[in-house]
Amino acid sequence: MVRAGLSAERVTIAGAELADEVGLDQVTMAQVARRLGVKDASLYAHVRGLEDLRGRIALLAADEKTIGIAEATAGRAGKDALVAYANAWREYAHRHPGRYAATQASIRIDPELAAQAPGPRRAVELTYGMLRGYGLAEPDLTDAVRLLRSTFHGFVALEAAGGFAHARSPQQTWARALDALHALLEHWPSSREGDSA
Repeated sequence: MVRAGLSAERVTIAGAELADEVGLDQVTMAQVARRLGVKDASLYAHVRGLEDLRGRIALLAADEKTIGIAEATAGRAGKDALVAYANAWREYAHRHPGRYAATQASIRIDPELAAQAPGPRRAVELTYGMLRGYGLAEPDLTDAVRLLRSTFHGFVALEAAGGFAHARSPQQTWARALDALHALLEHWPSSREGDSA
C-alpha cells in the first residue's frame, strides 16, 4: 500500500537534502525512510532502489543548477556572462554539496526520466550559447566546454576538500582564473588543419 503524501518527488528531495548533509555516498534507503517517517519498503513504491534515487537526485540537481545559471546569465554576454555562469556554478556547489556531487558522479540514470528532465539539455544550450558569444564554433566549442567544466569542477572540488591552504584567498584566485579564462576564450587558438568534431 502506498503511503498517502509519499511520492517519487518527495523521496528524491529527502534524499537530496540528506546528500547535502552527509554526502551522496553516505545516503542509504534506510536513512531516507527514517527522514520521511516511513518503513524502508514504502520507498520502493516510488523509486526502484538506491541507484534510481541517486539518478533522480542528479536530475533534480541538474535542473536546479541550470535554473540558477540561466537566471545569473540572463541578458549578459562576454566576460559578464562567463563570470555570472561560473559564480552560479560555484555557489550551487557550495550550497548543495551532495546534490552537486550527484551531477558529477557516474550514475546510471533511467533513460525515460533523463528524456523528461530539461536540466541537462538546457545546461548544454546555455553553455554553448555563452561560448558562441566568443565566436567559437565546432570543434572548438566542445573543447572550450570541456575546459570550463574541468576548471570549475576542479576548483570547487579542491575547495571543498580544503585543498587551498595558501594565505591567498580562494576567492582572489577564482577571480583571476576567470580573468584568464576570458582572455583565453577571446584569443582561442585556431583549430589545427584536419581537426574535426
